[in-house]
Amino acid sequence: MLSSLSALSARRRGATRLAAATLVSGLVAAGAIASAGTAVADVTPQSLGGATATIGDLKTYGSAVIHDHGEDAWVSAGLFEMSVDNGGMLQTYCIDIHNPTQRDAKYQETPWSGTSLNGNKDAGKIRWILQNSYPQVNDLAALAEKAGAAGLTEKDAAAGTQVAIWRYSDGADVDAVDPRAEKLADYLQKSARNLAEPKASLALDPAAVSGHAGEKLGPVTVHTNADSVTVTPPSDATAGGVKIVDKDGKAITSAVNGSRLYFDVPKDTADGAASLTVQASTTVPVGRAFTSDTRSQTQILAGSSESTVSASATANWAEKGAIPALSAEKNCAKSGVDITAANEGDEAFTFELMGIEHTIEAGTSQTVTIPLQEDQAYDFTINGPNGFSKRFKGVLDCKTQASTSDISTQTVSEPSPATAGGTSTGGTDLAETGGSSTTPIIAGIAIALVVIGGAAVLFVRKKQARVQD
Repeated sequence: MLSSLSALSARRRGATRLAAATLVSGLVAAGAIASAGTAVADVTPQSLGGATATIGDLKTYGSAVIHDHGEDAWVSAGLFEMSVDNGGMLQTYCIDIHNPTQRDAKYQETPWSGTSLNGNKDAGKIRWILQNSYPQVNDLAALAEKAGAAGLTEKDAAAGTQVAIWRYSDGADVDAVDPRAEKLADYLQKSARNLAEPKASLALDPAAVSGHAGEKLGPVTVHTNADSVTVTPPSDATAGGVKIVDKDGKAITSAVNGSRLYFDVPKDTADGAASLTVQASTTVPVGRAFTSDTRSQTQILAGSSESTVSASATANWAEKGAIPALSAEKNCAKSGVDITAANEGDEAFTFELMGIEHTIEAGTSQTVTIPLQEDQAYDFTINGPNGFSKRFKGVLDCKTQASTSDISTQTVSEPSPATAGGTSTGGTDLAETGGSSTTPIIAGIAIALVVIGGAAVLFVRKKQARVQD
């Protein structure tokens, strides 16, 4: 990976983000975010569950050179380490060669559909490379024999594996500097076969449900590779009599893959909302993607210790009227964010989205895609009846960046990622800064996006107030 990322497209990314910032200023109203009554919007990142981790430095790496329009850029290539929240370590390669890594950036396990791997016909070959090279294969002598690279070291193996991945993830013209690493990269590239995307380490489906008080709301299905998961309802919901139960109404505190969970809401419970969290300790499947909302380069998993993974789901209930359940997911195929609204109430739920009115009839659901620019921050607040309010924040990062002919040849030194948020670590060596002279500009735009409220603010409201009895 590149903590040292090249300047091949840094200027182009800067121009793209400037354009995005201009678009944002035209979309965002001065009022920023609205809320219904005194309700506070739940901030819901586009996380579908799994591992959350903080990226560290490159730990095992060699050197590579990127060729573009007759010019070369030297970079570091190898394995990053990530520290998993609440315990565990991950090893990752990067799949976004032209984007810098931000120091201490937070990453979330993400489906391929929410990354640049979406629509990449060679994505499955990257998983094959991961499963058939270092560190999954730690017998370097055997790996060297297959690749014809006698004397292969861990640094060579890491560099060669990363180079082979970049050729498929970014379509990059890149070579490993060490001949042994280059032989390994060539062997992996030629031998790779498409494999299916690995399943999530832990996820809940759907992420939001709704219904009437006095009913079991759900089901919410557990998907995991762990032997079991711990089920934890929020303390406020427990105090109010809301329980997490199975289909027979029995309260549960643990579940397994395929378990169906329900929110049991007593009939006299006041209109409101609650959430449940499931947590487990497991190894994250090789080939799972990891993305960050700080525009830090996308990573792909090469190895996992026993790690803590988690997922959450919410429930919204009311006695009558429209009862929305809202969730969101990045959709790179459509260059946007999918907002899914389900309505288990007895009245239609009507709202406006980007100037278009949508109506979800009682007992139905609808998914609306919010189109965004690449690298565009967004901040959507959706309001509903009875003080319901849900907020979604994130950054759309779906593409690897095409290279340009503006390349600065650099000397590789020990890499150190830029600080999360875009602050460079200083110096002019590309391998040290993790970017180029445009990094401060990108950081400034990121701050501006926060100040004006993100890429766009979505006000969703009931078209007509429900008549009170």
